[in-house]
Amino acid sequence: MGLSPRTSAHLPPAPSQVRVQVPATSANLGPGFDALGLALGMYDELVLRITAQAGLRIHAYGDAPTDETNLVAQAARAAFGVLGEQPTGLELQYTARIPHARGLGSSAAAICAGVTAALALCGVRDRELALRIAFTLERHPDNIAAAIHGGLTVAWIDNDGRPAAVRLTPSPGIVPVAFIPQIRTSTAKSRHTLPESVSHRDAARNAGRAALLVAALTGNPRQLMAATEDRLHQPYRLADQPEGAALLARLRAAGVPAVLSGSGPTVLALCRDSAEASVAHGLSAGGYEPCELGVDLEGTTCGSAEAP
Repeated sequence: MGLSPRTSAHLPPAPSQVRVQVPATSANLGPGFDALGLALGMYDELVLRITAQAGLRIHAYGDAPTDETNLVAQAARAAFGVLGEQPTGLELQYTARIPHARGLGSSAAAICAGVTAALALCGVRDRELALRIAFTLERHPDNIAAAIHGGLTVAWIDNDGRPAAVRLTPSPGIVPVAFIPQIRTSTAKSRHTLPESVSHRDAARNAGRAALLVAALTGNPRQLMAATEDRLHQPYRLADQPEGAALLARLRAAGVPAVLSGSGPTVLALCRDSAEASVAHGLSAGGYEPCELGVDLEGTTCGSAEAP
């Protein structure tokens, strides 16, 4: 990807520290497979500081490991490496509110938080660079693009293998309602359910629906029912998620645009107003917790943190 280390100014002396907030995300949104992402109003928070004491210290709140397998720490190390810096002492405090393995971009959030914080500690505020570094760890640009930029993003990989994204502003009336189950799944496991090929008819149909979805989310929400139809991944993934399939069918039968969030198991209703959100809440099933979320428009934000 052409991410070669570069020499930057020396890192600021300890206890230099930053605070990062990163949103949850929903990828695919039905037909926008591996391309579309939406940032949601649920946030993980990170405080990262450089310390005089060597080693890595992790304080994790929520579902996150406290050793070198911590994804935030790995992402921060990767970003420092790209800048030609690697502090000997790091301390991070991570509050994980985004449920893990539920299709809400928890791994993308952790990666984007670590990368953004490390860049900021080196005096670098560059979202495109953050996207490129995060991509080396995540390998799919849809969630990381939405997490970094906020709003609705269209992401792709260019001919040189680099990630790129366009950010769009969703219509202000959109009310996402996430139905979050206790069960978990993984993107890697879910991808094994997908066929190696699909028919030209299904591919062409999805291309049209994905284009319509961008128009529906940014200016014509009344088209969201048609725009959220998918034949590339949801039918195959939902075959292994019967409860999610039943909830999704119930929502759509009631006229509520609903999709599988990422690879699931969360189901996301893209309600067009608060009244439709109320209808969606009433259709929830046992084992699923409805959570009404705003659309995040800022993406990953970074500021100074008070000294402990």
